[in-house]
Amino acid sequence: MSNATSHGRGKFAERFGMLTAERKQQNAEIIKRVEANGLEVIRLSFADQHGILRGKTIMADDLLSAMAGGVTMTTTLLAKDTSHKTVYPVWSDGGGFGFESMTGAGDFVMLPDPATFKVLPWLEKTGWLLCDLYFSDGEVVPFSTRALLQRTVDDLATEGYGAFVGLEVEFHLFHLRDEALQPQDAGQPGKPPNVDLLAKGFQYLTEIRADQHEPIMQIIRRDVLALGLPLRSTEVEFGPSQAEVTFHPMAPVDAADTMVQFRNAVKQICRRHGYHATFMCRPHLENMFASGWHLHQSLNDLKTGDNAFLPQGEGVMSETGLNYIGGILEHACAASVFTTPTLNGYKRYKAFTLAPDRVVWSVDNRGAMIRAIGGAGDPGTRIENRIGEPAANPYLYIASQIASGLDGVRNKRDPGSPSAIPYEADKPALPGSLMEAVTALRDNALFREKFGDEFVDYIIGIKEAEIGRFLSETNDWEHREYFDLF
Repeated sequence: MSNATSHGRGKFAERFGMLTAERKQQNAEIIKRVEANGLEVIRLSFADQHGILRGKTIMADDLLSAMAGGVTMTTTLLAKDTSHKTVYPVWSDGGGFGFESMTGAGDFVMLPDPATFKVLPWLEKTGWLLCDLYFSDGEVVPFSTRALLQRTVDDLATEGYGAFVGLEVEFHLFHLRDEALQPQDAGQPGKPPNVDLLAKGFQYLTEIRADQHEPIMQIIRRDVLALGLPLRSTEVEFGPSQAEVTFHPMAPVDAADTMVQFRNAVKQICRRHGYHATFMCRPHLENMFASGWHLHQSLNDLKTGDNAFLPQGEGVMSETGLNYIGGILEHACAASVFTTPTLNGYKRYKAFTLAPDRVVWSVDNRGAMIRAIGGAGDPGTRIENRIGEPAANPYLYIASQIASGLDGVRNKRDPGSPSAIPYEADKPALPGSLMEAVTALRDNALFREKFGDEFVDYIIGIKEAEIGRFLSETNDWEHREYFDLF
């Protein structure tokens, strides 16, 4: 393989102390795998502020130089909302962020993490690496969500705890009827594709409906497992063309990496086989059901490896587990910007729908925001937060949970008694809109302390831009409500 440095910045990783002995070994092993598999190109990607993968494809011969020097990317990628419109004044001094290196759409460095290397099963001779973001002086880009999650995990470790995270994700699968690729269909955003159902739904977990999903689910399972992702189950959900997958428990960063890789894999695999997959919470199609992303969580004692949520006596949770729940409840409304970052996601918070509508916990009750599972003698004791939407940035979703839960542990926050009837509990309502969630985040001291004022204001700025675009457009509801009346 070539030692060229045309894509990167020479010995960037070595110069700034990132090229550890372990990393050198990992890099060498990857080069061997690339050569053994006859790979021709490598996709280098990072998850942006929305959890959307962006990056470049390099020739395999240039991988060695990319691992040593990184690959440069324009900083404007960090300034975009969900329509890919740039919302910060990149041509101003500091590029709208206050950083000299971001003035005038300057570059940052994308450095591959060798631990994330994959060979794509659905595309010949192609490798895949996730990357971390740095400025040219070796400083971590403060808007890197992957780095933020790692800092949150490190903070948890100072209290003697690690974390395990289990992913339970709902999404929709459709036959792709028309990709909407005429010139007039382009835009920011462009016209969505036209689709048909795989199944009519309303037969939750029936084998018949599951079999109707199988032609594409079989392909998805095969390729996801070939990627090395720890898939546990695939299921048919209640709604038309709605599916669910679960994964085995993982460490937080691994779980977030898995989620972004899974979402991108599913969308790419489906498109190649004439299907459309969406992780949008509630598609605007007749008879659609909202999709959620339930996040299972537990802490482990770093010294003993024991589950820190497992009670020693009676009860469903240890004191640590109860305090962790208390922290998540305390910051739930502010964290909604991270767990439910789209305007669409708040359409899901409805009573008696198996989705939460208020800040409440319960024991093994799927109507509550926090569902406590397990208890004395059960090593799998954990909590399930049912608040999230599948479009969330995984790094921010998981980081918000750990930061909130750790605050509860440190401050011994009491979650109160569990509710037996969560939809009737006298508890605060979850935000009714992204606007309400942004207001809660703006005033939240914990996230400003742990994520930094800079990052919180950055996310708020992006979300306010999306809200502004939404409020400036006439929608179907307005037209039906007023066009004939007035």
